[in-house]
Amino acid sequence: MKVLVVGSGGREHALCYKISASDQVEEVYCAPGNGGISEQAKLLELSAIDLDGIVKASHDLSIDLVVVGPEDPLSKGLTDALEAEGKLVFGCSGKAARLEGSKVFAKKLMRDKGIPTGDFEAFEDKKEAEKFVRGYKGKLVVKADGLAAGKGVMVCDNESEALSAVDLVMGQKAFGGAGDKVLIEERLFGEEASFLVFTDGKNIVPLAGSQDHKAVYDGDKGPNTGGMGAYSPAPVIDDKMHDRVINEVITPTIEAMNERGIPYKGVLYAGLMITEHGPQVLEFNCRFGDPETQPLLFRMKSDIIDFLLACARADGSLSSLEIEWGDPTVCVVMASKGYPGNYEKGKVISGIEEANKIDGAYVFHAGTDKKDGKILTSGGRVLGVTASGPDIKKAIDKAYKAVMKISWEGAYYRKDIGQKALGRK
Repeated sequence: MKVLVVGSGGREHALCYKISASDQVEEVYCAPGNGGISEQAKLLELSAIDLDGIVKASHDLSIDLVVVGPEDPLSKGLTDALEAEGKLVFGCSGKAARLEGSKVFAKKLMRDKGIPTGDFEAFEDKKEAEKFVRGYKGKLVVKADGLAAGKGVMVCDNESEALSAVDLVMGQKAFGGAGDKVLIEERLFGEEASFLVFTDGKNIVPLAGSQDHKAVYDGDKGPNTGGMGAYSPAPVIDDKMHDRVINEVITPTIEAMNERGIPYKGVLYAGLMITEHGPQVLEFNCRFGDPETQPLLFRMKSDIIDFLLACARADGSLSSLEIEWGDPTVCVVMASKGYPGNYEKGKVISGIEEANKIDGAYVFHAGTDKKDGKILTSGGRVLGVTASGPDIKKAIDKAYKAVMKISWEGAYYRKDIGQKALGRK
């Protein structure tokens, strides 16, 4: 079969890597892809949000399955456009993507359904939001309502920081239209974890637990990013917590979407805070996490195509599938100096081939271009250096061994990815 993956980041490279390994797949295409994805897929010069172009390409190339990676094309209705043309698609509908596309929609759904999450208020008026902040006793989190590439969340330690965050979102419009509404919620304390499931709208197959590292600096300091590294499994999600997340979060969320006449199929990602009282939902994403996808798919031994097809077809076949997992895996993101703020592009990267020669390690490309035989930086998050080992400690050591092989001017990475897992042992 022929598969088209939509997107250009580390998540999409991991998807192409895993899909191309399937015996069921003859050809993999990616639109638009990046410098590393070209190793596994034929690249198409199409933007991920060029809906008409992607629909046309799927017909011209006789694509059997389209896998949509990023949130933007999902929110814009790419799945709907492709399905209207008779194409099989892994990815939720435009309406279902509101779970991620509108944090206010998601929070109201959780409140209506009794899904555990922090208290919140939503505002369209800046002065009303500021008034709420001044009258609140406790710490807050300020979020732009819409899509902001993982950067529209400000965790605040005091009133001054919360007021500055409201101004950033609603006054300075740092996130554009995503900040037309602001969500202000109580700050939850505990340990964060990511919980992803495959779903066909009724049945679910959970993926292994994982943990992202959002903050740019070691010790979870500094502004939030799209993710500076991840590992799987996450010890904070033990068997008991796993069952609680399924029963208290995942199942009722899928039920709530069906009750609203918006069936949800594809991958559902719950960003969680594991508190002393149990799991609390921080946010939902309507796609694979990035960088969680890299360690998850690197350690997934099962053929991913079976799961993608079962979700896309929604024929009930998902209920008979179960994922087989390999060794613990760690991904360290190497980023451009200045990220998540301004950064320079076009820096020549060296050492990727040497890193890939390390047994059990692989370098996923997130923001790269290939030009004249050289790999150049083209994004804030540039590479996801991923490695597996018999335990988390050995996987961490191997990932950083691979990181040390790679260099470019201004390369930056956190040096504490996975330490929380070690602290639990």
